[in-house]
Amino acid sequence: MEIFLSICLGLGLSASSGFRVFLPMLVANIAAMSGWVTPGESFAWLSTWPAFFLLLTASIAEIGGYYIPFIDNLLDTIATPAAVIAGTLLSTSFIQIDNPVLHWGLGLIVGGGTAGLVQVGTGLLRLLSSKTTAGLGNPVVSTAENIASFSLSGLAIFLPLIAMVLVVLLVLWLFKRIASLKKSK
Repeated sequence: MEIFLSICLGLGLSASSGFRVFLPMLVANIAAMSGWVTPGESFAWLSTWPAFFLLLTASIAEIGGYYIPFIDNLLDTIATPAAVIAGTLLSTSFIQIDNPVLHWGLGLIVGGGTAGLVQVGTGLLRLLSSKTTAGLGNPVVSTAENIASFSLSGLAIFLPLIAMVLVVLLVLWLFKRIASLKKSK
């Protein structure tokens, strides 16, 4: 059961990093420093004060950048590979498996894949918002993404099973939306 809950935690945090790259890492850092979660041995850096200050600064810069018109679309381009990396790190840091190949493979496929898919979905949403509102609707999208990232991160830490169900529903919804966009072209 512990492995299953650690996968749920990793999946929830990695999906959150698809909305914002650094905010879920900051939430995980605070949770680890408070003793609510325990990262793996090689990820002990996640529960340190230097990591806290670095992640806090990066989170503030990222959140602020998404409120600047046209910079937000540029950030989505940068955030896509960064979200995959963050999702892989977050899921791998909490999944408790002794086999390193399986550990990192699962982290990359489940964590990185989920984060990448969510990031692509939010990037498409921002492009649609930019196209239909000339960028004026993007702050609303950014606020919703901030709330989603923070909320899903909190759920992943305190209620990992519910977070996993929400992530699965989100991924299914994103697949449906992307399929409908392809059909409309």
